[in-house]
Amino acid sequence: MGGDKLLPEVIGVAEDTAEGKAISKRRADVFRSHHLPELRPFPKARELIERLERDGKLVTIASSATEEDLAALLDKAGLRHLVEHAASKDDAERSKPDPDIVHAALQGLQLPPDAVAMIGDTPYDVEAARRAKVRPIAFRSGGWKDDDLKGATEIYDGPEDLRQRLDDSSIGRAASRTSGVRMARG
Repeated sequence: MGGDKLLPEVIGVAEDTAEGKAISKRRADVFRSHHLPELRPFPKARELIERLERDGKLVTIASSATEEDLAALLDKAGLRHLVEHAASKDDAERSKPDPDIVHAALQGLQLPPDAVAMIGDTPYDVEAARRAKVRPIAFRSGGWKDDDLKGATEIYDGPEDLRQRLDDSSIGRAASRTSGVRMARG
C-alpha cells in the first residue's frame, strides 16, 4: 500500500482493536485465497539469487508482508530454501518506506549498511533503502516508471537483466561479501 499506515489505520481504526484485527484478518484471507494463487515469481529471480550466492554474496529478504505471507511467497517462487534469513513486517514496527524492515534484515546479515545493496521494485523500496543507508537498486518489473524510482543508484528491467549485467553492477564490482536485499512484494 505504501507509507507506514496499515489499512485499519487509514480508515481510522486502530489495528490492535477487535475491528482492526478483523479487517487485517480479512485482508490476509483475501490475499491468500484470491491473489496468492495468481501470483507468479519474476522471471529468472531464482537464477539471480543462485548466482549471487555462487559469487559469495549473502542474500536476505526484507518484506512488508507478514511472516506467514512471506513464507508463502517464497514457496511460490521456489526460493525459501535458498534464503537463510528473512525479515517481515512482524520484525518491524513500521512498513516501507520506513527503514525498520531493512534494519531487521541487516541484523540478520551482520554487515554494515554501506556494504549492502537492496534490490526493490517500488519507490517505497528505494526510499527505505536510502533511509537505511544501503545502496538502492531498482527493478522496473514492479510497474513503476524510472522517474518513480529516482534515488536508485541503478535500475534494471528485472532479475534477468541484472543477472546478465551482474559483473558490471555495483553488486558485482563489490570486493566484499555485499548482499542483495530483495524486497518481496507485500
